[in-house]
Amino acid sequence: MKKYLIVFLISMVPLIELRGAIPYAVGFGLPVVPSYLVAVLGNMLPVPFIFLFARRLLEWGQDKPVIGGFFTWCLLKGEKGGRKLEAKAGRGLYWALLLFVGIPLPGTGAWTGTLAASLLDMDFKKSVLYVMAGVVLAGVIMLTASFGVFGAISFLK
Repeated sequence: MKKYLIVFLISMVPLIELRGAIPYAVGFGLPVVPSYLVAVLGNMLPVPFIFLFARRLLEWGQDKPVIGGFFTWCLLKGEKGGRKLEAKAGRGLYWALLLFVGIPLPGTGAWTGTLAASLLDMDFKKSVLYVMAGVVLAGVIMLTASFGVFGAISFLK
């Protein structure tokens, strides 16, 4: 149970998310389906809060002495990512959001995608659904990659 809690918590951490949680679970030999579900749930738990509150919190804190620089950086990163996504996607903005979240590259994921959706004033329900689909896709990709890496390591033993 402790290892599942670790998987859950790792998947909630920004920038790491389930991209770190799934390899952790596979590396420690946890059963695949429960680990995958725990990682997806952990990655999705912050999404509604990010969408509803992150923008307001970041705007409030951007002129504060200690945190202002970081909050401004987060706003600029979310805005830049959102505008880039919007420019490339056009009418397929929600599908682009799904792919942005779903392709596990540095700087993409549920946290950044949700912040971008919030900054672009996208529909809450649709955004959450497409972010969830992206998280599911990222999980499948990470499972496949993890089994490939750990399978190769076990083959070398």
